[in-house]
Amino acid sequence: MKRYCQSLELRDEPALIEKYVEVHSHVWPEIIEGQREVGILSMQIYRLGRRLFMIMDAVDDFDFDRDMARLATLPRQAEWEAYVSRFQGCPPDARSDEKWQPMEKIFDSSKQFNDILNHQK
Repeated sequence: MKRYCQSLELRDEPALIEKYVEVHSHVWPEIIEGQREVGILSMQIYRLGRRLFMIMDAVDDFDFDRDMARLATLPRQAEWEAYVSRFQGCPPDARSDEKWQPMEKIFDSSKQFNDILNHQK
């Protein structure tokens, strides 16, 4: 499994932020189906004020550039991106991979934990 973590900042308008949260409680079925079709296993979005943080888990052979480009061509995906862009302050024709910024992993306790376990053996 591959994991991608990305961030995005919403427009600084509390009513729009509230609506963005509400919209994500009813994501269109075609959007979820499209994610599955390209190999996205799960997607979670967290919020702190205007800052969004997305965790996306995908199949092992997921190629971010190839599969996100494919996702952008699936039914209703462009419509969804245009719809949510008003909350994000992005151009209506921006694809998801153009809006969400990849984050760099700087810490992973499981690696250090495994190192500790290996030294105890």
